[in-house]
Amino acid sequence: MTTSLNNFKAYNLSAPILKAIEGLHFTKPTSVQEAVIPKALEGKDLLVKSQTGSGKTAAFAIPICEMLDWEENKPQVLVLTPTRELALQVKEDFFNIGRFKRVKTVGLYGKAPFHIQEKELKQKTHVVVGTPGRVLDHLDRGTFITDEIRYIVIDEADEMFKMGFIDEVERILKTMPKERMTLLFSATLAPSIEALSQKFMKSPLDITIESKHLTADRIEQVCYKVNPAEKLQCLENVLIAENPECCMIFANTKDQVDEIEDYLKDQDMSILKIHGGMEQRDRFAAMEDFRRGKFRYLVATDVAARGIDIDHITHVINFDVPEDKESYVHRIGRTGRGGRTGKSITLATSRDGRFLNAIYTYTGFEVPVSEAPTREVVKASREAFEAKHTESLKLEPSKGEKLAKDILKLHINAGKKTKMRPVDIVGTLCNLPGMSADDVGIINVQDVSTYVEVLNGKGEQVLKVLQTTPIKGRLRKVSRADY
Repeated sequence: MTTSLNNFKAYNLSAPILKAIEGLHFTKPTSVQEAVIPKALEGKDLLVKSQTGSGKTAAFAIPICEMLDWEENKPQVLVLTPTRELALQVKEDFFNIGRFKRVKTVGLYGKAPFHIQEKELKQKTHVVVGTPGRVLDHLDRGTFITDEIRYIVIDEADEMFKMGFIDEVERILKTMPKERMTLLFSATLAPSIEALSQKFMKSPLDITIESKHLTADRIEQVCYKVNPAEKLQCLENVLIAENPECCMIFANTKDQVDEIEDYLKDQDMSILKIHGGMEQRDRFAAMEDFRRGKFRYLVATDVAARGIDIDHITHVINFDVPEDKESYVHRIGRTGRGGRTGKSITLATSRDGRFLNAIYTYTGFEVPVSEAPTREVVKASREAFEAKHTESLKLEPSKGEKLAKDILKLHINAGKKTKMRPVDIVGTLCNLPGMSADDVGIINVQDVSTYVEVLNGKGEQVLKVLQTTPIKGRLRKVSRADY
């Protein structure tokens, strides 16, 4: 294989994976995908330096979904991520890419019921995505069986180690089968990461994806020097003058996030917040509302924002300059995604000079310093700003929605307690007129319910026929499933 493949078909991927890639509207591999996919398909251990927003999740999910054995019931893939939010995002990406191969994914992370995860792991599972703490909990209790693990991914390793997870990651890796492929992704390759790779990886290939295009080309960057006492007013002025379609605002502390949300709500602005001090369900709900365009602005801390993969973010505002240079690149990578352009605005005080210099040295790009919007500019912009806030966000369908347009998920009112098995569902569906195994997607048999995806636009007809067709000898109540 060459290193300049510009079409996913050139990787000799199977039809189900290519179908998902086409449905997700992936047209040309990104730099990291072009470098990683062919080497991963060869089974090589890889040490990859690549920034956020570069398409790295698909870079490992595509070859792994291609290579895993669907017939095997035990987990074959483990992906470790530093945060619950990122675990959820990676799980969704595996689900989408492996959808037509019927790849089953399970997420293991804290603040979610252990017993539900345990129950999921007892079913056929191909991919496990989790945070180190919860993965260790399952390993210690014997609920996560690793005999068949063949592929391990350590995602955002720099953030993992910054959060103090290196000991947990090492403990996990020591329990894994020796015969495996290990992929490690990081924005930086610090000595601790190099040491880990030498200890647990087999002659890994180094792949470095240059990040200059990420910080300089797709994303317009500007820095405003502000007085600390006037930062909140300056933020309000910037939002009015820029009038972003959709914006993420970053602060360094939970208290600052709370203060920004309170201030902008008092100005009747459409804003949500997420930070580590919130309940998990509230964070997930806030992210989902932001993803669906119910709110234009989201204010967050760095860790809470990991895993947000939303193409329609047009602006990023650094209310606080990050004290860590890598965080700046992670932050601005929230915009300019999917080949789009974006804008990053940093509000810097006189005390931020050394942090800015560290960022400029790291990125190789000195952000131009400009004057914040004047009172006159803000006044002239207010009418357009208020008009936009009476309109709904105009969003493109999400990746999953694009993929699901020819898929209907059905709920069958029978499950394990009535001895229902996936083979019973497949057998019934394949005997219907015009149906074959290629039209049957993921099947999830629970205690009293079964969910099955019908592919290729055949769902409505199947739903209609199943109203009068027995499944395992009896008529069952079959309806559209609530996703």
